[in-house]
Amino acid sequence: MERIGKYQVVRRLGEGATSEVYLCHDPFSDRDVAIKVVFPDTIGDDENRKLFRKLFITEASLAGKLTHPHIVQIYDAVVDEGISYVVMEYVDGGTLEPYTNPDALLPLDRIVEIIFKCTRALDFANRADVIHRDIKPANILLHGKTDIKISDFGSALITTSMVTQVSGIGSPAYMSPQQIKEHPLNLQTDIYSLGVVMYQLLTGQLPFQASNNFSMMYQITNVEPQPPSSLRPEIPAAVDAIVRRAMQKELEQRYADWDQFSDDLSAVISREAVEQKKESFADSEKFNILRGLPFFAHFSDAELWEVMRISSWEYCKPGKPLMFEGQTGDFFCLLASGEVKVMKQGKLLNILSTGECFGEMAYISRDTGSARSADVVTLSDARVITIRNEDLDRASDICRHKFDRAFMAILVERLSLSNTRLIGV
Repeated sequence: MERIGKYQVVRRLGEGATSEVYLCHDPFSDRDVAIKVVFPDTIGDDENRKLFRKLFITEASLAGKLTHPHIVQIYDAVVDEGISYVVMEYVDGGTLEPYTNPDALLPLDRIVEIIFKCTRALDFANRADVIHRDIKPANILLHGKTDIKISDFGSALITTSMVTQVSGIGSPAYMSPQQIKEHPLNLQTDIYSLGVVMYQLLTGQLPFQASNNFSMMYQITNVEPQPPSSLRPEIPAAVDAIVRRAMQKELEQRYADWDQFSDDLSAVISREAVEQKKESFADSEKFNILRGLPFFAHFSDAELWEVMRISSWEYCKPGKPLMFEGQTGDFFCLLASGEVKVMKQGKLLNILSTGECFGEMAYISRDTGSARSADVVTLSDARVITIRNEDLDRASDICRHKFDRAFMAILVERLSLSNTRLIGV
């Protein structure tokens, strides 16, 4: 096969019983894409063909709707009598399946980071009224050390759809008790499945061992799994507790939403950073810091991930100069924590604290080539976020717009404060 529609085939990536996946090149967008081709004629009886059509249309309907840095984006879909295919973002890192092997387990901190990013992606999907229903290592793609992309939304439940939803969908080992019992499903079914994935990444085995699906389903609904630390002793009690809560059989005892799951994971990461006196920042820590700063109040989750990718982060000791009066700057900063003093010709002008921005005029008025008007020096231990003008220029239009809006709010606030002081004189 040399072409699939307008796409030039580069090579075949894999195949299943009813589909094949190809690496292709999109000449119009000049990018590589992955195309899943399904051949309806290879699917047995009429009932299975109807099921396939429903699942395929579900996945195709999500084209352009789940735009998130940790979800494989669907660009296009074609449904035809002889051939149907979905055009997706190409991710070159492979799935998490190899890392469920006991001889190839990832370090604990990487596993927690990966699961954290999964929780944020699935929270985004849930806010778009989508429940995945088939979370498993084969549907989570790894890119780099801890970046992930969740794929294969063919089994997704779209909660706002008026179409009758197909039951019995999913991989038995990762199904929640509610899925097995064919109860109405909500986001907590994906929380359970992600708990199973976390268990398997931590230990190299599934929480329940069975020779057939019936035995597996019985155990999922009736048997408590042994804690991950019984299989990998270095796993801390806090991680055991997270897995246990995610995999609770009763909905009332399971995490009620993705934020709860995310918060517990980030707490483990932060605790480890403090204990090991790390001066690097985990992505989960960066994300939570940004989400808590007023400057980023109007940024979406996806835009916060974008901010993380265009910024640099640094721990600074007291007395470290960050900006110099008279210097022509090409960056601005935000304080993630700590305090800095603003000095002009040796005189104190202001003290800035956590959440405040400084040096932004280098971005706002750079066409005039204006120099810094003051020195900025840390007063305490501080965590400083730096963004260079050229990096922000490469950000998406909506992300840049959010920065402009935040800068405008700062300028209005400062102008109002100046007017108040003048009136009080």
